[in-house]
Amino acid sequence: MAPSPTATPFADLDAFTALPRTAGLALSADGTRLVTTVATLTADATRRRTALWEVDPTGRRPARRLTRSSAAESSPVFAPDGTLLFTSARPDPDASPAEDAPAALWALPPVGEARVVGTRPGGVSAPLVARTGDRVVVTSATMPGADDAEDGPTSDAARRKARKEKGVSAVLHARVPVRYWDADLGPDEPRFLTAELPGAETAAGTRGTVRWRDLTPAPGLRYHEADAALTPDGAELVTTEVVALPRGDRYVRLVAISTADGSVRVLADDPQREFGAVVVSPDGWHVAALAESRSTPQRPPSVRLVVVALDGSGVREVAPEREFWGARPQWGPGSDELFLAADDHGRAPVVRVDVASGEVVQLTGDHGAYGDLQVSPDGAHVYAVRSAVDAPPAVVRLDARTAGQEPQHLPGPAPEVQLPGTLTEVTTTAADGAPLRAWLALPAGARAEDPAPLLLWVHGGPLSSWNSWSWRWNPWPAVARGYAVLLPDPGLSTGYGADFLARGWGAWGAEPYTDLMTVTDAALERDDLDATRTAAMGGSFGGYVANWIAGHTDRFRAIVTHASLWSLRGFGGTTDAPWYWSREMTPEMVAANDPSAHAAAITTPVLVIHGDEDFRVPIGEGLALWWALNENWDGDPQDLPHRFLYFPDENHWVLAPQHAILWYETVFAFLATHVHGVDPLVPDLLR
Repeated sequence: MAPSPTATPFADLDAFTALPRTAGLALSADGTRLVTTVATLTADATRRRTALWEVDPTGRRPARRLTRSSAAESSPVFAPDGTLLFTSARPDPDASPAEDAPAALWALPPVGEARVVGTRPGGVSAPLVARTGDRVVVTSATMPGADDAEDGPTSDAARRKARKEKGVSAVLHARVPVRYWDADLGPDEPRFLTAELPGAETAAGTRGTVRWRDLTPAPGLRYHEADAALTPDGAELVTTEVVALPRGDRYVRLVAISTADGSVRVLADDPQREFGAVVVSPDGWHVAALAESRSTPQRPPSVRLVVVALDGSGVREVAPEREFWGARPQWGPGSDELFLAADDHGRAPVVRVDVASGEVVQLTGDHGAYGDLQVSPDGAHVYAVRSAVDAPPAVVRLDARTAGQEPQHLPGPAPEVQLPGTLTEVTTTAADGAPLRAWLALPAGARAEDPAPLLLWVHGGPLSSWNSWSWRWNPWPAVARGYAVLLPDPGLSTGYGADFLARGWGAWGAEPYTDLMTVTDAALERDDLDATRTAAMGGSFGGYVANWIAGHTDRFRAIVTHASLWSLRGFGGTTDAPWYWSREMTPEMVAANDPSAHAAAITTPVLVIHGDEDFRVPIGEGLALWWALNENWDGDPQDLPHRFLYFPDENHWVLAPQHAILWYETVFAFLATHVHGVDPLVPDLLR
């Protein structure tokens, strides 16, 4: 019989789904204001809406809400005069109502009400503001051939209107990619636009919006998913730029675009590595970035911290002995230090790096994963959003000079939550001598007399790590229902060094699989876990591994595979980034690691979950897997043990709140049937 949920927010999926979600940080130039975004459910609980909240950097005052509207507010950034800029599709009180209005640029002065300062038919996003002066740059989706005209036959608005009136949705592509994650690309293209911001007094009391100037006409997809930063004076925009190569390949270089005339200078161009996480030093002399090496079938990528001279004189690695997976650097005010947090043995600690010497000092000593770092203008403090496997995101403050410290939690907009269990670690050694580790989330009542069933969860990526809080793959609703959840980092996981990552490169069915079985065996040596009641689950690459597990062992009572790769022979050319996967998926690799080749060996009940708008792992993978499970079942069709949870309008993650609840309900019903042996259950809304 399946255990009853324990009384915490995680026991009630509606309550869990309604928990506020904190993300992102913006710090004012004088260091006195700190702003984050908080997502909450709408009144009908069918979607989430973000609002801006201010957190006191000193920790003395409670957080206060800054914005409230029927639309979301996001991407906060402070102008030098203290005006808070953000993007939102909220109605402009000074304009006529419009259906499906795109996101505009809004300004909220230190005193007064927010107002629109910039619009665009395709919307605006990712605002950047210079440290001095009034320069702002935004990204805006713009139709090919459109110019700077606000109206007329060559304007962006006119081109959009013509397609809408004719009911045309077709796109003529010239090269890959044609879609990305869950969105079709085109016909519009991301362009950088610039303008001069009105002052705080004007923003608070005068109607009218800025006139944008296009910095990147006819860009194609050169700036798709670009990572950019303005120089302190706003004279140049430093950004990543995609360079197309023959045979559908590409790489990403670093360029500087003049905000005066749009001219482009190349700062770093190396086809053997790609740049990202761009930030310009306060003195305007250097750019800090991450450089990811180009992988080959035999060699995985590495991620290094680099400093690029803005005069174009060269690129230098900082702390070259370390890798910085998942990091985003921030400069100290003296332009001589960098602060960042990167994957490290199931954690993501904050480190301070001396740019000249490469000396690295670890500031945090806990098991948290930090992100969205902001450095105070006096260099005394670092603000961050901290989470962990057992702690949702929260805003914290660190002393910039103290090593191994515990963070100071600032009064935030989201309440603390009580967990239905505890978190511990499992360590062991692989057959080749590599050290292995995992997080283990244990229900409060687990003991030798009443051991908990175990769920093995495999992370996605594959270059990733279980080191932070996840709202989608969250172990605590399962723990509230009496399950223990094992979260291992097998070969291909980041934060354990290049050799550990390389153990699984091109060999997905080897060390990643054997490492997981070894860690599972080590966990099941505990007397508070029940080795006779286990299941395995994974999403994306984790779903691939779940499929591989299903075809190679019957030790688990159930398998849950979400958005999973099934036939490697068909996957590479249908995913949204085929050039990347082709660097690892040689014919030999595919032949040795294809789960579909072992379909006939699957005897464990499998729950397949897939969304039709998943372009990273297209729906064809889920459909092919579902057919293989049916094709290889020679029993009574009414007794088929497998199930397929299909979302026609969801993507790789399943984002709609009610769909997320159905996801958990279906998974727990499937586990109850096969792990606990109860009668088959079906969520009410799926009957």
